[in-house]
Amino acid sequence: MTGLWMGLVGRESLIAADDMWGLLVVMTVGVFFSIWLEQKYTWASKVSGAIIALIIAMVLANLGVIPTSCVLYDDIVWGVIVPLGIPMLLLQCNMKKIWAETGRMLVIFLIGACGTVLGAYLAYFLLKGPYGNAQDLARVASMMTGSYIGGGVNFAAMASQYAAGEDVTAAATVADNLLMAIYFFVLIFFAGNSWFRKNFKHPLIEEVESGQVDLEEAKTLAAQFWSRKDISLKDIAINIAYASAVVWISRLVAGIFGQFEPNGVLMNFVVRFLGSQYVWITTFSVLVATFMTKTVKEMHGSQEIGTYFIYLFLFVIGVPANIYTVVTKSPLFLVLTAIMVFVNMIFCFGAAKIFKFNLEDAIIASNANIGGPTTAAGMAISQGWVDLVGPAMLTGTFGYVIGNYLGTIVAVSLGL
Repeated sequence: MTGLWMGLVGRESLIAADDMWGLLVVMTVGVFFSIWLEQKYTWASKVSGAIIALIIAMVLANLGVIPTSCVLYDDIVWGVIVPLGIPMLLLQCNMKKIWAETGRMLVIFLIGACGTVLGAYLAYFLLKGPYGNAQDLARVASMMTGSYIGGGVNFAAMASQYAAGEDVTAAATVADNLLMAIYFFVLIFFAGNSWFRKNFKHPLIEEVESGQVDLEEAKTLAAQFWSRKDISLKDIAINIAYASAVVWISRLVAGIFGQFEPNGVLMNFVVRFLGSQYVWITTFSVLVATFMTKTVKEMHGSQEIGTYFIYLFLFVIGVPANIYTVVTKSPLFLVLTAIMVFVNMIFCFGAAKIFKFNLEDAIIASNANIGGPTTAAGMAISQGWVDLVGPAMLTGTFGYVIGNYLGTIVAVSLGL
């Protein structure tokens, strides 16, 4: 099909690589359509807007409608949009509030995060031979560590930091979302399974089944989170200015450490870790969120703008993806993600059993690891576990903080 466009219009794609505005229209309309579908239709919400945006871009590129590489994708989205989105999303990460209000769930979450990291190493060494490209597999292990401790923001950070190939990133995204969706059904099954109920305390499940829980309260909490928020021109201005400043300072600091010539394995690890701009973007963002709470409360719209930027990234990673490569690589990456999720599950439920925590705590903590704050809170709401909605959001948000650190550690230790 690409050849057809070349024959018809004398260029690689219907919309030329230097047609910035034409490509911008395609990208923004594609992202809008993905978000609209996700919020309007149940089937689309299960597939996820992320996958829909990626598929739209992949199909358009493979049909030769849009080019596989251009300044808009390579320099603007990867180089500017992704770094700008992360500081805004991390403004939720007030560490004082997280430590004070998450309780037992955070303990299980942290143990589960250790399981995710162990699962990444285990999957890497088991699949390195069959996959054949150790560096690409290390990149995927790093991306999935970030994603399965934090969320999409961490996935984007690791993909950008370690320049994962677009085919690899697209295939990893498909495997990530598919396995995550399957695991959520598994967690719901655990909540109703007699073996789990026999071996774990489950007071919130008993309350729901006895009719003691006000499900309208849970619905109100959900409505508050997803409701339309006030946002002004000043909010947009301060969010963009703040994110730009954080990225600029982070790049300066990372550049200083990147100039050192380390001696020895330990110093090499330290210098490469501290030479990552995303480590410093995360650090500075969390400091602002924790110690400048009054200012942060006035920065309306940071989550929405940051999330939109990440959706633009998700569209772009689908553009250069070869459909054949994605289809052939996704099954192997699905095995990798399954290993990571399985080890995380063992750690979360093992910790709940050892420390005599509730079944509900283990389920939501594992969900917060694998899916992030919104999916964890959504599951708590759907099950009627009203008391866990707030802790689920805060615990999952904490994953955004440590996801970049642990993803970077995995990458550096695997030789990236």
